[in-house]
Amino acid sequence: MSELLKNIDARTKLAGTNKLEILLFTLGLDQRSGRRETFGINVFKVREVMRTPEITQAPDMPSSVEGMVSLRGSLVPVIDLARYAGIQTESRPEIMIVSEYNGHTQGFLVEAVDTILRLDWSVMRVPPDMLTMQMGGLVTAVTELENGKLVMMLDVEKVLAETTQNSNRVDTSTVIQNQKVINKTVFFADDSLVARSQIEQTLDAMDIRHIHAINGKRAWDELLRIAQAAEIQGVAVKDMIHLVLTDVEMPEMDGYMLTKQIKSDPRFAGIPVLMHSSLSGLSNQKLGQSVGVDGYVAKFEPHKLSQSIANFLLRNETSN
Repeated sequence: MSELLKNIDARTKLAGTNKLEILLFTLGLDQRSGRRETFGINVFKVREVMRTPEITQAPDMPSSVEGMVSLRGSLVPVIDLARYAGIQTESRPEIMIVSEYNGHTQGFLVEAVDTILRLDWSVMRVPPDMLTMQMGGLVTAVTELENGKLVMMLDVEKVLAETTQNSNRVDTSTVIQNQKVINKTVFFADDSLVARSQIEQTLDAMDIRHIHAINGKRAWDELLRIAQAAEIQGVAVKDMIHLVLTDVEMPEMDGYMLTKQIKSDPRFAGIPVLMHSSLSGLSNQKLGQSVGVDGYVAKFEPHKLSQSIANFLLRNETSN
């Protein structure tokens, strides 16, 4: 199974190309719809793929958490994705995708894995409202392959927030507050509803104004509109937007490409870009630096996020 993931080092060169690689998998034939849907997960989040090992039941776990498995001495929670997604299937999940997210490891039970596809983020679309409602917000992006097959990207943030007993609410007592950054404006982009909510709570606790977009393409379009408004008003964009906070994985345009666009346009000079991502490995931080990212903070630690935002806003204030 892990042969699929052998060339992971080559994949770290995708930054700034607006491309990604996804591992395709299925969850089984849905008895209600008679369809076998295809899902995808970013290869960067996948550590390995294996046959489902023996799972130990654990008390007081959410219904979609099958139990725990021991992997190289560590206990890893195992989530039955079909059950979580509300897919009624008679088949037993035979494959476990081991995923790493923000330094935490978990297993996702699936029916089967297919292949790894390299795609351009521009072909990944925001899911229609009907699909979002049908899947309970589980899907952050969709794309149609040449054979007509629809692939849906999972919102891993949402899955883990709801299955690991972590609240979506931010502990505001951990948020750094500084009078000098009150009423500054932060523009952030993230395709995950859960992540956007957590960012908003953090910024609200800091008394910082905020504008957001649900992906990099929409963020770039809005930033261009703001730049035009600044030109008409005869002010610098950096006086209207004081920091840009961006996720990495987003449909239509990823965070690397968004950063590249911002840093190559002189109208946005002086605006720091802070990357906020679950892809917390050192290689991903280096990729961000290669396209001009000013800082990096891993999802989701409100204390560190607020500290990073405050530091960059204060640094920018001093340099102006």
